[in-house]
Amino acid sequence: MEMENLQNNNPEKSILEQIINNQKAEEAANLDAVEIVRQLFLDLNDRERDVLSRRFGLSNQIKETLENIGSAHKLTRERIRQIENSGIKKLRTLKDLEQKINSLRKVIIELLDEHGGIMERDYLLSALVNFSVGSVDKEEAVNIHKNHLEFLVSKLLHENFEEVTETKHFKNSFKLKYQAIDHLEELAEELITKVKEVKSVMMTEDLFELTKQLDNYKSNETKLNPTQVLDLSNILGGELFNEKADLVNANKALYSIFQASKDIEQNKFGHWGLADWREIRPKTINDKIYLILKNQAKPMHFVDITKKINEISFDDKEANAATVHNELILDKKYVLVGRGLYGLKEWGYKTGTVVDVIKDVLEKAQEPLSRDKIIEKVLEQRLVKRATIVLALMDKKIFEKNSDNKYYVVTA
Repeated sequence: MEMENLQNNNPEKSILEQIINNQKAEEAANLDAVEIVRQLFLDLNDRERDVLSRRFGLSNQIKETLENIGSAHKLTRERIRQIENSGIKKLRTLKDLEQKINSLRKVIIELLDEHGGIMERDYLLSALVNFSVGSVDKEEAVNIHKNHLEFLVSKLLHENFEEVTETKHFKNSFKLKYQAIDHLEELAEELITKVKEVKSVMMTEDLFELTKQLDNYKSNETKLNPTQVLDLSNILGGELFNEKADLVNANKALYSIFQASKDIEQNKFGHWGLADWREIRPKTINDKIYLILKNQAKPMHFVDITKKINEISFDDKEANAATVHNELILDKKYVLVGRGLYGLKEWGYKTGTVVDVIKDVLEKAQEPLSRDKIIEKVLEQRLVKRATIVLALMDKKIFEKNSDNKYYVVTA
């Protein structure tokens, strides 16, 4: 029966392939870094356990300095370093170490292999937390899990993996120990040049498409399209957007380059661009206002814009409504379209009063228009009551009706 189910699930794969894939999925789903470290630490003395826990943030998310730990134990900084090193050495020589960390090693190798050999530090740790036993929702708990994983990867799995810290184009990342990444650096450099030429933000699928047009991608296509098994759906996207999981899962190596890049970043709304672009990293309150309106794609009250800026938390600076309102009034790219409501001029909104808008509508039409047509056109640019438009049309010094009951502008 089990064999029949495997065949029915995916007839294009051999039974052996499906069994191997199911084993990998099960292996990944049963990882728990916190439990692995707890068991390993049973072989340490109390002082070694405390020093390592404090140093690597294993009891809480804070990683303590040698000085702080020394003060707690009334020992010198150098003595704490010695205890840290001796504790790690003791763990590395445990007889059952291989048994306890082998599953983690295999999953990390699988992850790095599927991502072309390199993953940005936090992206790798987030993926591994996702594969831990149980759901981890609170930020503090997630960070503690990440600290446990980083400790295991950097200190006990050092023969398989190494941390990449000094490269031209990549942030701190982990890679397979003997994996060459020169071709990834070259691809990242070519991609940066191309994004500069495009000069506009893009969604993930557009960045994939752009990358696949590059010479370095074409010459390394085989390396950049390894077998895909592990599902990263649970760590993709953000609070304000969702990535297309199937697309990312099928292009993990490219997505990993995007995540690891120093120069290319994704903003809060899921758009990619150069890290120094204001649409990616907004620097001023005006930048934030523009991003909010552009991504809401509709006029907003200045108070709601302020609330949204603070909800999204672009940085640690809190916005206030008065400052936001001042920016909206002073910058011509924003247009008042209703009582306290602002839109972007690039959407086609015109500055001025309702009378000014009606004049503009009639001027563009180059012919008299009916009242209903004028109301329709004005409401495309202003969030006002119909009665307000009708009242403006009643000013006979500015507007008159012809014999067809259509309005035109009175000429001087």
